[in-house]
Formats: sequence, structure tokens, C-alpha cells
Amino acid sequence: MSFENYMKIEFLSKSQNESFARVVVASFVSQLDPTIEELADIKTAVSEAVTNSIIHGYDKQNEKVYLECRIIGNTIEITVEDFGKGIDDVDLARQPLYTSKPELERSGMGFTVMETFMDRIIVESEKGKGTRIKMIKKLKTAKNKE
Repeated sequence: MSFENYMKIEFLSKSQNESFARVVVASFVSQLDPTIEELADIKTAVSEAVTNSIIHGYDKQNEKVYLECRIIGNTIEITVEDFGKGIDDVDLARQPLYTSKPELERSGMGFTVMETFMDRIIVESEKGKGTRIKMIKKLKTAKNKE
């Protein structure tokens, strides 16, 4: 698949980098002239995916989180990846209110939020090897209103 623009960054799995990732993606996506609502949706989904990598993937260890964005027409593809613990049961983890960290008072709504704000999410995970979350959203850009 060819793309019109692309970026990739990596950062340490520190909670303060979640807002950094959100701003970077918002800046990159802005070239598509998204609506305020579309931009808020994307930022929220990125926050959830990055937070999952930091809290669940690495469990307070400072390791790398990888973030990629691709623009294909008026579609944005965002991939957040870690090489941490992985997810035991992806189907269970995607259930609303499920959390593997109840002691942290986690709401268990991360995947539900991502699915609500994006058109599609793909979760690939292997125990002990990490997790990759790809989120896809087609924007109704000013150049191509539907």
C-alpha cells in the first residue's frame, strides 16, 4: 500500500510522554484539515493506546514505545507498538470494563474508547513479545467532504 506521508517516532515509556505522543499525532494529522471533533477523537484514541503500552506493556520499566502515522488519501493509520509483556487474551482485553490492573483503579475502557473514536482497530499481541495496535480513521476533510 502506498502512502502520501509518513512519520515514525520512538520515546520512553514514561507517563509524561503520553501527552507528547498525542500532540505529535495531532500536528501530523492537521495537514488533512480535520474537524475539531475528528482531531479530539484521534488524540483520545492515541492517548489510550500509548497509556496501555506504558502501563500494561512495560509495567513501570523505561523501555521504548513506537508510534507511526501514515496518511493515505484522507485516511490516517496510527500504529502504537511496544515490545513488552504482551496481552494474554486479546479478546478478553477488548471487553468493556476488563482490566488486568484493578489495583491501579483502571477503568478497563481503553480498547472500547479506541473502537468508539476510530473506524477500525487491529490488535496484535504475543505474550512476552509485545503488542501492536493499529488504528484507522477516514477523515471528512475540507478537500473531500462526504
